[in-house]
Amino acid sequence: MRLLVVAVGRLKNGPERDLAARYRERAAALGRGLGVSACDLAELPESRARRAADRVAEEAEAILALVPAEAALIACDERGRSDWPSERLAARIGEWRDRGRPALAFVIGGADGLHERVRTRADHILAFGAATLPHGLVRVLVLEQAYRTLTILAGHPYHRGDPDA
Repeated sequence: MRLLVVAVGRLKNGPERDLAARYRERAAALGRGLGVSACDLAELPESRARRAADRVAEEAEAILALVPAEAALIACDERGRSDWPSERLAARIGEWRDRGRPALAFVIGGADGLHERVRTRADHILAFGAATLPHGLVRVLVLEQAYRTLTILAGHPYHRGDPDA
């Protein structure tokens, strides 16, 4: 399974970019022994369309063009589920991997959110709580959860959550 993070917008140099890179590198290194071949990042430019609806539609087209047809897709959206503990997310990702899904794509929309086409295509819609978070922090959270998922699947001591969750 190939791990892919598709994000609208580019991170500038700074602590968020550094931390995201660190988790991405950790996920790539750990994933090799777990049947996860890569941890790729695709940064898409934000649409310059005038209307928000047009921007979101343009960004959706670019996002969906990068996600392989058979890939599992997790959309990060404030209207998603925030009640899944890391163990449950890891179990679901492990199921997708074990069933032969060729890729897992985490998708992070732009300032105007995600188009309904992306939300409909998603296998899971994930929220990191009710608060609105800066794009850079969401990317760090996604990559940290990707790494945490792999540590859970590997039985690695990084994750010390509730084993019965």
